[in-house]
Amino acid sequence: MDAPSELLRCQESAYPGPVRHRPTGASMPHERVSAMLVMSDAAYRDLFDDALRARLEGLAGLVLPRPVATFDGTAVRAALAGTDVLLTSWGCPPIDADVLAAAPRLRAVFHAAGSVKHHVTDACWDRGLAVTTAAAANAVPVAEYTLAAILAAGKRVPRFAAEFRARPGEWGWRDAVGDASNYQRVVGVVGFSRIGRRVVDLLRPFDLTVLVADPFADAAEVAAAGAEPAELDDLLARSDVVTLHAPSLPETRHLIDARRCGLMRDGATLINTARGALVDHAALTAECESGRLHAVLDVTDPEPLAPDSPLYRLPNVVLTPHVAGALGTECRRLAALALDELERFAAGEPLRHEVRRADLVVQA
Repeated sequence: MDAPSELLRCQESAYPGPVRHRPTGASMPHERVSAMLVMSDAAYRDLFDDALRARLEGLAGLVLPRPVATFDGTAVRAALAGTDVLLTSWGCPPIDADVLAAAPRLRAVFHAAGSVKHHVTDACWDRGLAVTTAAAANAVPVAEYTLAAILAAGKRVPRFAAEFRARPGEWGWRDAVGDASNYQRVVGVVGFSRIGRRVVDLLRPFDLTVLVADPFADAAEVAAAGAEPAELDDLLARSDVVTLHAPSLPETRHLIDARRCGLMRDGATLINTARGALVDHAALTAECESGRLHAVLDVTDPEPLAPDSPLYRLPNVVLTPHVAGALGTECRRLAALALDELERFAAGEPLRHEVRRADLVVQA
């Protein structure tokens, strides 16, 4: 692979599954901290049901009764002065030096979502704040979406559905669609990241050969997960389905370019649930228009694509509007993970999903 090995590496804190709350009578946090919720109203509605709101209120004293999506305003500034921790999610504005000057007690930011790059600024790292992410919980639905897309691609479900819609009542054309099978096929996973590892694990029960391209990954770990290490170009040439799980960085822009699209097997499917910039969409569009390649794209560049993009109308392409990550009740996993971290913090226990400044150069 052309990119340095670190470029396909994300922080590897595993998410064990649904959170199991401590039973009644279990030891309580050693310290009751004061917290501010900073997120959009829509994020708050998705993240917190009644049980999670009650748990939050049992762990921390809220300096404001409702979440805020701005640090402006007299009431918010006054509340910041007494805030120990921020519980953030989608819609949180940058936590810059001006905000920190108004929050002298602030010690931690617990993010109930994925990337912290958009709101945790250099000033936060300079202050030495503890920062955590719920990216491990968000990886669960992304991996589930990817598994579904891989299996549907193997059976040519998108193409069959499009053709059947165009020719209702007929199916004599089915054989023209090409091989439709998930038996003894090859799946290539680009990036042995948090999500990539989970995808590999979910593929274990199936009669598939799984390749992993990530030069930073330990070959023994890849093999132990049930996959075969491979160079990216070799993976592309051998795989029936390729799924991307790498961060978007300057060095990984158009990781899948015209040359690498050309390496893919006739009839292969490219799945992207990572970042749109990993793919040269002009090159991919040309291959899909020719009918040689198929694609399942939950992310694109730009996002969304222009209304006149051919990818919208091609029967061998599935476009979804960035829905692989947590939606609806799935969001509660993110809130539960953030509250777990808040509970550990208040109890003086080590955090399990901490992010450090150095991690950001290799994370999405």
